[in-house]
This record gives sequence, structure tokens and C-alpha cells, in this order.
Amino acid sequence: MSQSPQSAPYDIIFAGGGTTACVVAGRLAAADPNLKILIIEAGKHTKDVSTHTQPGRYFANLVSGGDTFTFHVAKPSAALNNRPCIIPSGKCVGGGSSVNFMMYTRASPSDYDDWEKLQNPGWGSKDLIPLANKAETCEPGIKNHGTSGPIKISSKLETNLGKQFLAVGAARDKGRGRTDDTNDFSPSSVNVYSPWSRYISPESGRRSDAAHHYVYSQAHNKNLEILAYCRVKRVIIENERAVGVEYISHDPDSANKDAVVSVYASKLVVICGGAFGSPAILERSGVGASKLLGARDIRKVVDLPGVGENYNDHNLLVLPYHTKSDEMTLDDLFHGKAEAIKPYEDRWLREGKGMMAHNGIDAGIKIRPNAKDLEILGPAFSKRWQSFFANQPDKPVMWVGPIAAYTGGGKAGAEGRLFTMAYYTEYPSSTGRTHITSADPYAPLEIEPGFLDQPDDLAVLRWMYKWSREAARRMESYRGEHAPEHPLFAANSPAACGRAEGPVPISAPDIVYSAEDDEVIDNYHRATVATTWHSLGTCAMKPRKQGGVVDARLNVYGVQNLKVADLSIAPGNVGANTYNTALVIGEKAAVLIAEDLGIKAV
Repeated sequence: MSQSPQSAPYDIIFAGGGTTACVVAGRLAAADPNLKILIIEAGKHTKDVSTHTQPGRYFANLVSGGDTFTFHVAKPSAALNNRPCIIPSGKCVGGGSSVNFMMYTRASPSDYDDWEKLQNPGWGSKDLIPLANKAETCEPGIKNHGTSGPIKISSKLETNLGKQFLAVGAARDKGRGRTDDTNDFSPSSVNVYSPWSRYISPESGRRSDAAHHYVYSQAHNKNLEILAYCRVKRVIIENERAVGVEYISHDPDSANKDAVVSVYASKLVVICGGAFGSPAILERSGVGASKLLGARDIRKVVDLPGVGENYNDHNLLVLPYHTKSDEMTLDDLFHGKAEAIKPYEDRWLREGKGMMAHNGIDAGIKIRPNAKDLEILGPAFSKRWQSFFANQPDKPVMWVGPIAAYTGGGKAGAEGRLFTMAYYTEYPSSTGRTHITSADPYAPLEIEPGFLDQPDDLAVLRWMYKWSREAARRMESYRGEHAPEHPLFAANSPAACGRAEGPVPISAPDIVYSAEDDEVIDNYHRATVATTWHSLGTCAMKPRKQGGVVDARLNVYGVQNLKVADLSIAPGNVGANTYNTALVIGEKAAVLIAEDLGIKAV
């Protein structure tokens, strides 16, 4: 794959080289190797780079602030105590699939059925579940999953902390039960405890990302090219038809560094910039709300007010707890220096095994509140429950589970080993928006994610702090809360956090929180809630009159030969980590484009 495009026009240009771009381009190239395909990616190559292929390095890669992320800074929000939150997005070939937590989580069938109801035929669960299976190979014996796809899934339960979480659930929460697989698209797999699978090859121990398994695997195909370190400025639109792309190289070794280069496509331009990049490319191309385009001095091509609106995410909290000094965790990999990491890497290089071949997330539950929980949640959540969740039993309210590592910002190891209880809201009520601030493709975006704008989102987080803490307190390895990163309760409160000699009995009474304690929890959440890196929805696939940006075939309204194919097209949220949905969108987009071009066997 060349780093420089040929002078002849391309058939298809992908503006962005993330997960879906790799899936679509890879499928089309395999089906028709004569197609001239160009992928333009703002970030770097990830082929055989250890910080991407070795799973245990994912967190250190994120916190290092390296060159494989864009760290978007949102506007300060009153709902977040006037702080700006930072939302990272993948910036490398493979996008989020090359840098994410590798949690294998599939959406609820009703999520896709909801999409189809928005005048999107072919996007219901009956159509998309086969594509989800097409993308994957799961370990033998797991039913209702793929067996021959490019993406490998590992499901072996490894850590003691994962086992302890499942044991506490079985002993304390018998009403919810347990399953071996909570991702088989069945309603009975929600609200039950389960081991948690990972996007890691069980044979090699390598990350299962879209870059290596869809495009790097086709290095023999010289018609499939990738330009790294090149930022798309805009789509070239002539007579309401997309004919090419302008990009700027920031590769220090490029002869054209900082110059605006135009490349042309004879058949199609596909925007794959993600929830932030795709609406930004459209707006810089003159496709967006007329008022915004005028204010940015951009010539209007199509008035499309939905561009950049409908921002969705999940709201994440990660709470640290002390554990035994000899507990098996990924703290050395997440926070250690080279000498601490080397033994793990050596084993991985020899065998593809050990904690380097793991993400530290072994168990969890897609949880719905029971009657007792609904009382705790109170009236702030009751309307949302009745209107959205009550009659859709496959929709979880939250995901919660342990991470066998410290994921905070402090100095891990200073007070012994730690583990984390993580939880995030699956379908927040609050939504936001993202827009460009100028025609400069390097200018920061104006982002309002909307986190906690609606009171029911705060209520579910308050419930889950209490719920997850009770689960942690009963896990065999529990040695108390890491108090500096928990709500700061009054010293005389029964809820006050601190060290403990061991877990409480399964039958121990729950902590009783006062109204003042609840206020402390709410303020804590406002001060700490973060993105789950699950941004989507900003080029929504729905009718134009309802704020849609693309139709059911992913065509941008008002422009010919221009599609968007990434998580930005999701018209509504999904109750899952979003990598799987990105794969599904990629597989569906490949089928649609193949139909448009008369290509068979995709």
C-alpha cells in the first residue's frame, strides 16, 4: 500500500481511516481487487505497533496523551459544575478499534429496530444481526455468534476479581441470575451476570482491530492505498455531486507537507470521520445549517441543519477500591515503567498469553432496576422508565463491572494495589451537538455534549454508585475504598469512605445514605462524570425533516455520490460499547455500496 496516490482518479475515496472505513474498504477491495480505493487518515499507521497490538497497553496509551488520539475539549457546562470535559477519539488507521478497551458488547435488538422505524428499511435487527455475526469468529461452543469472520473474540474468564464479582452476584442478587453469554442478542441475556468477552485473539493474544483484519491483511492489493498523517479539509462538490477530496499532509517526511492537495474519485466519496470528524468535514464542505455556514464564511452547498446535532454518548464513572497486595491486576502494565512491563511482554511474545493478552475486564452485567431499585431511583427517573425502558426488556439502564486495575489519575501503587468498579449509562436522556469554529481543518470544534443536562441521568448514576459499592464491599479482595477518588462524605456519615481489613458478609446491611449524602454523590458525579468514548449520532440516518443527514442508503441529502459510513449515522443510542456497532455499520455500508456499484460477493 503506497503512501502516495496515483495520478489517475480513484474509484472510491474514504475521508477518514477509522473502524468503518477499514471494514468497508476491506470488503470492497476483497470483492473487486480492481477497484482503486484511497483511504485518507489524519493519524498514523498502526500496523504491528506494539502499543496497539498488545492488549495490555491500551490504558497507558490513552493516558500518555500520545499521537493516536484527538482530545476534544467541550464547552464548560453548568450541569458539570462549569467544567469542560475532554472527549478523546481515535486518530490512527483503525480508529477506535485500534485504541479502545476491547470490551465485546453487542447492542440490543430493539436498538436496531428503533433505527428501522425511522424510515430506514433494512436496518432492523433481523437485517443487522447476521452482519454482526459475519464480522466475527467466537470461540467454539458459543451459540448465536459468528464462526468465520475476521474479528477474533476471546471469552475465557481469567481474573480473580471477575470471578468474585460473579460470585457476589450469585449469592446476593439471585433475582437476576447468571448466563455464560450476555451478548447473544436474546432478551434473556439482559439483567443477568455474565463473564465478559474481549476483542482479543485467543490464539495469538493480539488485539482484534479493523485495521489489521480488513485492510492490512490485503497488503498485496496495490489498488488499496492508505494515506496516513493527512487531514481531510473538505469534499469537493461540483454541481451537487461529490467528485473528490482536499486534504493537507502533516507528515514531516512528506514533500507536500502543509499544502492543500486535491484527489478525485470517479464513483464515490465516503466520509468516515466519526461523530466529530464527519459533521466537521460536511460543514467545511458547505453542507450544514445555513446560519452556521454563513457565520464561518463558508459557501453553502446544502442547507442541512441536522449536521452536528443529535450527539449521543454514554456517561462513565470509574471508582477505585483497595485490594490485596498480591491480587492479580494490570497495574504494572497500566502505570509501570519499562522494567515492570518487560516480563509481561516477554511472555506475550513467547506465548501470546498472560495479562498482556488481557484488558482486565472479565465480568459485568447489563442491568435494569428491580422494584427496590426503582424506589431508590425515585420520581426523577420514573417518567423515563415508563416511556423508554419498561416495555423494552432488552434495553439495560446501565453497564457495571470490575476492572482489574487502577484507572484513575493519581499515583497507582503508592498505597498498594487497586481495582476499579466501572459503570456507565446505556441510554442517557441528555444529548448534545458538535460544530466547526472555522473552515480551518485544524481548528478546535465547538462541542456541547449535554452530559447530565437531564435530571434522570443524574439519578441513575447516584443509584449505581450505591449499587456498585455494595457489590465491591462483598468481593473477597476488597480492602476498602480509595477515599480520595470517592464522594467526600462527612466524617460522621455511615457512608464515609476509607480502608477496610476485608469484605463485609454477603448478608450485611446496605449503607444508609442521608439526603446530604445524596447531594454529595450528585456533586461528585457532576465533578467527575466523563465520556465512555462512545460518541455517535451527529450525521443521523433519519428523514431530512426530522433533522436527518443521510438516508437509509447512507446518501447525504442534497449531494450525489456522497455517503457517510461510521457511528455518526446512528439515529439513536445503543446499549453497548460501540465498537461492535461500528463493525455492523461497516458491514452494512459495504453491502449497500456493493449494490450501488454492481459488485457481488461482498
